[in-house]
Amino acid sequence: MSTQDWLSQLQKQRAIAVIRAPKLELGLQMALAVASGGMQLIEITWNSDRPGELITKLREQLPECIIGTGTLFNLQQLEEAIACGAEFLFTPHVDSVMIKASVIKNIPIIPGALTPTEIVNAWANGASCVKVFPVQALGGADYIKSLQGPLGHIPLIPTGGVTLENAKRLIQAGAIAVGLGGELFPQQLVKAKNWQAIAQLARNLTQELSSIT
Repeated sequence: MSTQDWLSQLQKQRAIAVIRAPKLELGLQMALAVASGGMQLIEITWNSDRPGELITKLREQLPECIIGTGTLFNLQQLEEAIACGAEFLFTPHVDSVMIKASVIKNIPIIPGALTPTEIVNAWANGASCVKVFPVQALGGADYIKSLQGPLGHIPLIPTGGVTLENAKRLIQAGAIAVGLGGELFPQQLVKAKNWQAIAQLARNLTQELSSIT
């Protein structure tokens, strides 16, 4: 997927569901739930149970969705993720070797950064966009807004402290999209396997963000 196609999807969808699953079958159900609620960008973290297998299954079962991965720490994990069919790649840090390897394979990579220096470094190395993590540690939407002056040309995806309540404010502050996990998957709902309720949370978020012009 080209960077331009990826950015177009982010502008259309506005939110990425982040799934960290202790069991493959649980991760499958979580993904199916948010997909039924209208979310089409789904990240399976690489520290989930059998993440590569889960990504492969989801690409088969959810052809309308874009399935990627995150929490990639090194080049070996990145290459394994690509081999399993991951369509986008998140890292918690900036690694120029990983970024360049993704660029060569034409797969969007979104490194994690927090300070302006880190964000610019990631972008200069070829990142498709930059994950601002953990965004709440530096003020959430106010921090994203403050970055727009000097760094408005760099597409930002805040994660870490994104909630159903503040997601819209982060987009309005200038973020191209947001990533959120725990808020979409409250432990009590997952434990009860209340997939309908989780689908409704996803639907509510999708509808809320679709109203942003």
